[in-house]
Amino acid sequence: MKNTKQFSIKIIFLITFIIFIGISFLIKFIPGMEIGKNFGNFSFQMIKILPAIFILIGFFDVWMKKETIVKHLGKDGGIKSFIWVFILAAPMAGGLLPAFPIAYSLYQKGARLTVILTFLGAVGIGRIPMILFESTFLGWKFSLIRIIASIPLVILSGIAMGRILEKNGYKLPIKS
Repeated sequence: MKNTKQFSIKIIFLITFIIFIGISFLIKFIPGMEIGKNFGNFSFQMIKILPAIFILIGFFDVWMKKETIVKHLGKDGGIKSFIWVFILAAPMAGGLLPAFPIAYSLYQKGARLTVILTFLGAVGIGRIPMILFESTFLGWKFSLIRIIASIPLVILSGIAMGRILEKNGYKLPIKS
């Protein structure tokens, strides 16, 4: 019953949004037209990138063996596990969109929650494409200082959040 109600509310919001955009174009309401155009552009960009992301995530899920993940990112991974997740996060394109399914796949295969949270933080701060883009506008010194300051903070926050969640018995739901 609860899922049906949530689904109905989502459908109502979607229909309301579509009606709002349609009326905005009919009466030339500029903010609504801009929202519609931005939504359309964003949707088109997502449709272009999502198939490639899903294929890569599928390859990752199949190619990465559970034993490898447990060995390097599991309970016995130690400090090296944090180095591995930064290496894994560095070449990622697409921001957090592909990172969440990869993080889930890592967790299913035995990676620690602290490592997963650090991986998500690393994707947010340490992707090479983002750093290159940032450095063209703000300079290499700024980018280098930001990365050097951010890496320990991401690791410490991942460890802290992971320990708090594990202490409270939190586990991600795993579907088989």
